[in-house]
Amino acid sequence: MVGMRFDITKCHGSGNDFALIDARDIVLADGEWAQVARALSYRAGPVGGDGILLLTGGDDRAAFGMRIFNADGSEPETCLNGLRCVARAGLEATGQRSAVARLKTSHAEVARDDDLAPGVYTVRETAGPASFDVRDWPLTGEGIRIVDAVIARLSPDLRFTAIAMPNPHLIAFVDAVDEAELVRIGEICEGAPAWLPNRANVSFIEVREGGELYVRTFERGVGLTNACGSAMGASTFVAGLTGRLPFDRTVTVRNRGGLVRASASEAGMVTLSGNATVEWTGQVSVDLSQARADDLVVTSRHEDEIAAWAGI
Repeated sequence: MVGMRFDITKCHGSGNDFALIDARDIVLADGEWAQVARALSYRAGPVGGDGILLLTGGDDRAAFGMRIFNADGSEPETCLNGLRCVARAGLEATGQRSAVARLKTSHAEVARDDDLAPGVYTVRETAGPASFDVRDWPLTGEGIRIVDAVIARLSPDLRFTAIAMPNPHLIAFVDAVDEAELVRIGEICEGAPAWLPNRANVSFIEVREGGELYVRTFERGVGLTNACGSAMGASTFVAGLTGRLPFDRTVTVRNRGGLVRASASEAGMVTLSGNATVEWTGQVSVDLSQARADDLVVTSRHEDEIAAWAGI
C-alpha cells in the first residue's frame, strides 16, 4: 500500500494543532501511521501541524481510544491538548457527555465542560497519577526521584523536577522564560543521550500575578511548541508539590497558544479544562512511501469556532 486518501479534521487544543483521523476502521502498521504523521504535519505542506491524532476503538473500560503520532513520526504516551480534541470526536461519535478514554499506556476521564468563553467548545480531562520514578523513562545517573534539583549536565543553575504524566517531563520554575536556554536544553534531551535514551519534554514555568502559570515547552518529537497539555498539567502538579501554589485549587495556565483551567491533587491527579476547537474538515491524499501529502479539499470551515477562540 503506497497511497491513501483520508478524511481529516483540523483541530487544536490551546494552539497545539493536529489533523485528526477517525481510525476505528482503518488498519495501518505503526510505521505507516508514522509516515502519515510526517506528511500531514509538514508545515510547508497542505495541512501542517504538531502531529496527528487517531480516534480508535475502546476496551473493557473505555468507550474509545486515542493514539498520537508526533511530527517526527514518534508515538508518545499521551498529549492532553490532543486528548481533548479526540474526546470531542469520541463523545460526539458515541453520543455520550462523559467517558473513559484509552491512551497508549493508561486511561483518562473526559467530559464536555462549561465553555471557557462563548462558542469555545470545552472538554474536561483528568489524568494521572504522576510518577516520580525516573528509572521508568529511563533517566540514569541522577537517582530515582528528582524534585527541585540541579541536573548538572543540563544546567548548573536551574532546578528541575522530573515526573511522568505518563510521558516524561522535566519542569523548571524560572523568573522569566529564556527561550534560547530552553531550546539549548531541549535539544540536548532531543538528542537521546545514553542517560536519556527515550528523550523528554522540557518546560520553563513562570508564576505570574494572581497565581497564574505561564508554561513554555520544548516538546519531545516536536520542538519548541505553542502548547503542551501534559506539560501544563505537570507544571500545575509541580507547583503544588514545591509549595508555589496550593493543591486542589483551579488555576489559569497560559502558554503561547492560549490557556486552560487546571488543578492538581497531592496524589498526582491532574484535571485540565480547555478548548477542543475544530477549524475545518476535508480530505487529503498521502503518499506513504514518500511521506508526502497533496490534493487537499476542504469541505467545511468552522469560522465561528475560530473567531470564538481568537476572542479568548
